[in-house]
Amino acid sequence: MTVSAPVREGSPEPLGVTPTETGVNVAVYSAHAEAIDFCLFDATGQVELRRVRLPERSGDVFHGHIDGIRPGDRYGLRAEGPWRPEAGQRFNGAKLLVDPYALALDRAFVLDDTMFDARRLGAAEDARDSAAVVPKAIVTAAATPAPRLHPPIAWDRQVIYELHVRGFSKLNPAVPEAIRGTFAGLGHPASIAHLKQLGITTVELLPIAAWLDERHLPPLGLTNYWGYNPIAWMTPDPRLAPGGFVEVADCVAALHQAGIAVILDVVFNHSGESDHLGPTVSMRGLDNATYYRLEQGDPSGYVNDAGTGNILAMDRPPVIRLVMDALRTWVERTGVDGFRFDLATTLARRVEGFDPAAPFLAAIEQDPLLRELILIAEPWDIGPGGYQLGNFPPAWGEWNDRYRDTVRRFFRGDAGMIGDLATRLAGSSDIFTHRYRKVNRSINFITAHDGFTLADLVAYEHKHNGANGEQNRDGTDDNKSWNNGVEGETSDPAILARRRADIRALLMTLVFSRGTPMLTMGDELGRSQQGNNNAYAQDNPIAWLDWSKIDQDLIDFTKQLLSLRAAHPALRDPRPLTGKALPDSGEPDVGWFGPNGMPLDEAGWHARDGRTLVAVLAVRIPQGPIERVCIALHGGTTSIDLKLPPLDGAAPWRLAASSLPPEDGGAAGYGSSRSLRVAPRSALLFLG
Repeated sequence: MTVSAPVREGSPEPLGVTPTETGVNVAVYSAHAEAIDFCLFDATGQVELRRVRLPERSGDVFHGHIDGIRPGDRYGLRAEGPWRPEAGQRFNGAKLLVDPYALALDRAFVLDDTMFDARRLGAAEDARDSAAVVPKAIVTAAATPAPRLHPPIAWDRQVIYELHVRGFSKLNPAVPEAIRGTFAGLGHPASIAHLKQLGITTVELLPIAAWLDERHLPPLGLTNYWGYNPIAWMTPDPRLAPGGFVEVADCVAALHQAGIAVILDVVFNHSGESDHLGPTVSMRGLDNATYYRLEQGDPSGYVNDAGTGNILAMDRPPVIRLVMDALRTWVERTGVDGFRFDLATTLARRVEGFDPAAPFLAAIEQDPLLRELILIAEPWDIGPGGYQLGNFPPAWGEWNDRYRDTVRRFFRGDAGMIGDLATRLAGSSDIFTHRYRKVNRSINFITAHDGFTLADLVAYEHKHNGANGEQNRDGTDDNKSWNNGVEGETSDPAILARRRADIRALLMTLVFSRGTPMLTMGDELGRSQQGNNNAYAQDNPIAWLDWSKIDQDLIDFTKQLLSLRAAHPALRDPRPLTGKALPDSGEPDVGWFGPNGMPLDEAGWHARDGRTLVAVLAVRIPQGPIERVCIALHGGTTSIDLKLPPLDGAAPWRLAASSLPPEDGGAAGYGSSRSLRVAPRSALLFLG
């Protein structure tokens, strides 16, 4: 169907669909298409009213100005060109395509067979029109830039809380039912009050850009819950934000009002169009050979460094521009404070491998808006040379999985962990300071969305992912977990008490380590996923936060820990610990001790049976005295007598927090001549 419409040459800039006084300017990138059609739909999104072929091409941009179209109108794109998979070209004008620059969609994506080109399976042709099932983009007017949090949260004050917008409020009875599971629910006073009273300074939101289910999920009766399968990078998913950017911006503003920053977890390593068997809903149909990195020697296949079927060609200017424009759009329209980049190694990989000066990283570094934000890399993928922890730009934070693994192994009881534990407790300077980086760029975590919850980490030795429909094959088998004697649920009070103590010890270690701590949604109140360590497809109570089963004592304990961290600079100083004397003092910035109160010697550092580490940290308060804290971590399975190292003068150490009270009754002070009985797998904090 092609009908006439008032159309003029228009402009190749800006890309996307931009309202004007009389209509819209349409500009679409494609280096290989033969023609691009703009398709206007009625208010239901079901009836195609107009199909306008863009009349001009400037370089690789098709463009035109179309009169009579207004904000709120619904549209899609079609691209004409050859079907030549062997050359990387997969055009099909029967498939309606979502504009990569779309700012709103009229519905969420739902997979349908007509989205797939039958020729991928050997059919001679496929003229099935997918318009009835593909979401329509909504023409969106310009917006006043949203305000940012001011002043921004300093890195040494960051306490990150990773959450899923839907799962966080979906079961919260204090949130009105109509908005539970949405941005409006996250921005509700009841949601914010929980984060504020804990002491959270920054929330990191799992992906919120519009996404598509992986094709194996619908036959299993499942849907993608996490959102790590995006299609439209500049569009809030309608399931999370029915009110679009306005709803997101209102939520961010409410969090800012409470002094809480917002980071978005963004996925630019791949798209939901997947491999050569995947659907054609956007970039595959517009310019497959440009947007995706195809296999060398066989352009019909896709490089799969993300393990998802495809990756974006992030070393090509049109792709970098799309990503940079998307990032700026989120900042300008919602006021978010930063981004966490999923599988960030993929974003910095050229054809020949990872490059710390890759085009995308260079583009961020020179961008006056983006370079000032909180930027965090997940520094790995499954491609060649994929593990790049420590190699991202100096101002970036990075998820530190070595921290996670070391802390888990120490409390699990692995041998010979003292040296590595000390390095992680001190901020992983072996990873982060070789380019004069602050140790708070180490994002320390023990759990994340991907893996066991904290409660499950101490209750399951093995994953239990049967609900995912893959016969428990999905998810990692390397959990470094323990179950305290019974796998999963139990009513044994001794085991339950032991698990509660383990959770507290792990939380204390995380909060009191140098670096930036990241908690995962619900770990502060005992959330379980019933042993599922890969709940990406569980949009149900398995993955939602159940507010009817909260552990208030654990919430109060977490609040206490975060308050102590905020109050004591020795726990969050960004400088690497060296053991050297502080300025104007003979006292070292750190001392490492064994359970006998004596400095660790060479044998103590390397003892395979070493299970106890004591650290005394000291910083000079600006225009003030030296502050001292003592952290004692015991990972053994039996109680020990612990003797603290001496303080200057006669003042005793004061116990400030403990995962379990000392077995001697927990007297107020501990001098260097007195030992205390410490329970198995425990953590203690003392103030000098």
